[in-house]
Amino acid sequence: MTDSLNIAVIGAGTSGLLTARELLRENHRVTVFEKSNRLGGTWLYEPQVEAGDVLHLDPNRSVVHSSLYSSLRTNIPRPLMGFSYYSFEDKSYGDPRMFPGHEEVLKFLQDFANEFGITEVIRFNSEVVRVDSLDGDFVVEWRTMEVGSVAEVFDAVVVCSGHHTEPRIADDVPGIDKWSRKQTHSHNYRVPEPYRDQVVVVIGNGTSALDISREIATVAKEVRLSSRSLNVKVSKLDGYANIWQHSKINRVYDDGTIFFQDGDSIEADIILHCTGYKFHFPFLTTNNIVHVDDNRVGPLYKHVFPPQLAPRLAFVGLTYNQGVHFQMFELQSKWVALVLSGKISLPSEDEMLADVHKHYREMEDNGIPKRYTHSLGFKFEYVDWLASQVGLQIDDRLKVICRNFSEQCISHPNDFRDVFEL
Repeated sequence: MTDSLNIAVIGAGTSGLLTARELLRENHRVTVFEKSNRLGGTWLYEPQVEAGDVLHLDPNRSVVHSSLYSSLRTNIPRPLMGFSYYSFEDKSYGDPRMFPGHEEVLKFLQDFANEFGITEVIRFNSEVVRVDSLDGDFVVEWRTMEVGSVAEVFDAVVVCSGHHTEPRIADDVPGIDKWSRKQTHSHNYRVPEPYRDQVVVVIGNGTSALDISREIATVAKEVRLSSRSLNVKVSKLDGYANIWQHSKINRVYDDGTIFFQDGDSIEADIILHCTGYKFHFPFLTTNNIVHVDDNRVGPLYKHVFPPQLAPRLAFVGLTYNQGVHFQMFELQSKWVALVLSGKISLPSEDEMLADVHKHYREMEDNGIPKRYTHSLGFKFEYVDWLASQVGLQIDDRLKVICRNFSEQCISHPNDFRDVFEL
């Protein structure tokens, strides 16, 4: 068994808190670095937005971490958002809805951190600016406004910095680089008022795009929702007089005109990109051992360990589109903690790399784009595999809820929160 290690965890969101909890249970020495002044990560609402560079293309801009809008509710039901030993289902902080607002989730995470002594090991207002390997260890350089930059050596690093801060934009739309009017990204959306009396084109067809479009429509003149889907025809969104659904944009002109592939066109005031986010680790120095290519972070064995640097470097929280993702992050963090403690062994470097490339080949054979490498699509194979590694299993009841939820999302994409039943 490995002696107690000195381990840095980057980020105090859901993944970072879970990772700290599991490492502390294994009696490791843990330091969590959090650049904001509170824990919560994705679930920490900040009313301010990034100024100036509206499409967030300047790497030296002043970054606002939060991408939450004021009215945001969870898009996964409450029973699926707890941990195996700490339920969210039986807790309420003033919002008992099946799909509560973001404030409810933040309070749940705060209680979790306080109950298990995690808050005590978090260094707030401490931004990690460099992680560099050094003879099997890692140098972590972090900075604060008060003391500047400080470098420390750790035995291991777990990256839990999330992936909802660096926006992806629809830069493949012909003419969009010459658009003379306003563009922004949902990362900078908080409330609908700035869109009052405007004609807004929203690019995207995920839950946030639909939620934001409906909210903007309460004040905007028109909202045109553009989707990549080939099945979309020009139509009004059910129940809304000023929201139209369109296919992909064919071309944008600098006079404000937007042509859609369905043949329709509109003169718009604002283009709002609801097009997701990039995985981004500007602090990580690995001589390209770990890199990001079209949102594929790799090579990573089972989305967690880079074979050449395992187990002393790990990632928790990259995987998404899995209904039990809170417990999935719990299983990933438990796996990391047990491997670092020497209680579980990893395959050889060559075996791990072979597994990674096998996964890549299967994606290519099935026509799945590289950018979906870490998307699980509500399938349980990966979660069950993780559970088997750490000697646990996902409650069958949660799997049933997850499957029902997935089916109802497909059959009621516009109002699944209202019709969902356990």
